[in-house]
Amino acid sequence: MNARMKDSQSAPLLHSSAGFEYDGNGSCPVRDVLDRVGDTWSLLVIINLQEKPVRFNALKRGIEGISQRMLTVTLRSLERDGLIRRTVRPTTPPEVEYALTELGQSIAVPIGALGMWASQNRGQIRAARSAFDSAG
Repeated sequence: MNARMKDSQSAPLLHSSAGFEYDGNGSCPVRDVLDRVGDTWSLLVIINLQEKPVRFNALKRGIEGISQRMLTVTLRSLERDGLIRRTVRPTTPPEVEYALTELGQSIAVPIGALGMWASQNRGQIRAARSAFDSAG
């Protein structure tokens, strides 16, 4: 048996995982999480906050292409979901800092696993795209 067949046989059946079971509202846990971290900006904010708390303007400078409005919307959404904490220091002007919560830190493990998978399979994906595009 080749390594690929062995790997695919040990992979979990996703539809039988609790993360993919639908609730009474037609949603599932993975959908709720993907709605939040599946967009580019949320993921980049999480990556930028992983090491230490960061102030708004430093975060904006660290995420190329994000507008002030989009960063504000993204931060509010992540705060609402309990992934980040906003701290306002009573200075003039007020100093606002953002940090990952314990829940926000915990999402680094699955994001890291996805990143590792992407790194390991990027060449195969590019080759498949090239083959598909040249056949069409």
